[in-house]
Amino acid sequence: MSTLSAGVLLFLIMDPVGNIPLFLSVLKNCAPERRMLVIVREMLIALVTLFAFLFGGQYLLHFLQLKQESVAIAGGIILFIIGVRMIFPPQNGIFGGEEGSEPFIVPLAIPAVAGPSTIAAVMLLANSHPGRTVDWSVALLVAWLLTLLILLSSTFLFRILGLRVLTAMERLMGMLLVALSVQMFLDGVVAYVKLAISH
Repeated sequence: MSTLSAGVLLFLIMDPVGNIPLFLSVLKNCAPERRMLVIVREMLIALVTLFAFLFGGQYLLHFLQLKQESVAIAGGIILFIIGVRMIFPPQNGIFGGEEGSEPFIVPLAIPAVAGPSTIAAVMLLANSHPGRTVDWSVALLVAWLLTLLILLSSTFLFRILGLRVLTAMERLMGMLLVALSVQMFLDGVVAYVKLAISH
């Protein structure tokens, strides 16, 4: 796989366009002057996380005796809980905390951008061609920069979209997250069962 192909793959998995409704809904109670700073901060956290798994993910999983299938199953459970809370938001907001509080790490950095699929992809690239770490680093950085530019534009969308549109997008995103989480969970279970049978 070429560096360009790897960058395109990571960009598609990060799904910045699909993440815009999630970013908008989570940041709707954040102070307007803080939104862009929060996006940059969360994206930097996601980048550091992905680079950490690119260089040391396999060592960490081996040390903890965890399999990649377990990461997918755990990610599916987390996304399911978040999706349900988006469809039926509690009184203190989707992710808890006080009104106007800022998201930190969860859910924007992890799992929205640096989710199980993206983490698995960077670890797969690192394992398939260990000698091309520099190429994969460039691909990851380019995909991250494009994702950052698209998500930064979500603040402008926030200014032109009304509360009803944001609420509808929030519910829709919740339903999509629930469906995605179920699929991710089932894929992880199937992969784990196949692995157990083969052994």
